[in-house]
Amino acid sequence: MVLETIWFFLWGLLWAIYFITDGFDLGVGGLIPFLGQTDEEKQAMYHSIGPVWDGNEVWLITAGGVTFAAFPLVYAVMFSSMYSALMLILFALIIRGVSIEFRHQNDSPAWRTGWDICMCLGSVLPSFLLGVAFANIFQGIPFDAKGVFHGNLITFLNPYGLLGGLLFSLLFLMHGAIWLTLKTSNELQKRANEFASVIWPGLVFVILFFIAASKYATQLFNNYMRYPILYLIIVMGVSALIIMRYYLFKNESFKAFIASAIVIVSCTFFGIVGLFPVLFPSSINESFHLTAHNASSSPLTLSIMLGVVIVFIPIVIGYQLWSYNLFNEKVDLSESGY
Repeated sequence: MVLETIWFFLWGLLWAIYFITDGFDLGVGGLIPFLGQTDEEKQAMYHSIGPVWDGNEVWLITAGGVTFAAFPLVYAVMFSSMYSALMLILFALIIRGVSIEFRHQNDSPAWRTGWDICMCLGSVLPSFLLGVAFANIFQGIPFDAKGVFHGNLITFLNPYGLLGGLLFSLLFLMHGAIWLTLKTSNELQKRANEFASVIWPGLVFVILFFIAASKYATQLFNNYMRYPILYLIIVMGVSALIIMRYYLFKNESFKAFIASAIVIVSCTFFGIVGLFPVLFPSSINESFHLTAHNASSSPLTLSIMLGVVIVFIPIVIGYQLWSYNLFNEKVDLSESGY
């Protein structure tokens, strides 16, 4: 029982770390055709994520791997029911990676514009679909006792799912814009700060609307009603939103970025805590829910995995912190390579 609970929240934490790290990459990619007014500025935007974007995707692999190893039944049902959406995310991420590597191979304006569009689509589409996927998980997926999915790709494009997609898209665009205020200078930095400030009210509205909609579209608030102290997660997220806007106004980019990361963690755990102990709820019948207790691996497997995580996750985090520190300088617009 304890091991399953630990792994449930580790599963949620790994997704939160992925959203924080790859979130700003996806946000920057989505902003390239709009904030970069010259080729030099667009190169600077590519260069701002160039040294770290592929390392950030390690957390996506880790989250997926933990789902497979710790909760194999959830992995099987999730990937079979969401196969089309997950394939679209995968193809979009591939296009994004190819865009980063191919864009600078030719000086033709048409060539570079084409890859900029691919970069934008390969960033916005995963952001939106990840939000749609998690909102539908919060709401419940129509699968039966045998794990057979009763629906199609259109099933996920319901109002609550689309609201989740909009939420994730705005979160990552905000996160990416703040990252650009950290990594760039002059007009591009100013433009990124202005963009973040402009979309901030929209992000606040969507977050509050999503919380309100969750009251009626999901059962997430059952745990909150049972344990009112959990409302501190919502309070923390809203407080971080206000602090983020304050630091944007003060041009303190690093503090605004940390506040943005806290907002993402709060949004993630708003759903994770509300779901517990359910990992993958069925909208057909509550008896079909896949939980941390009925869908987990054996205690021996979970124990071995926990030992591996305790040893290696700090190493991975340490390496990433070292790499971020190594490339912590602002990007020079005269630099080439992306």
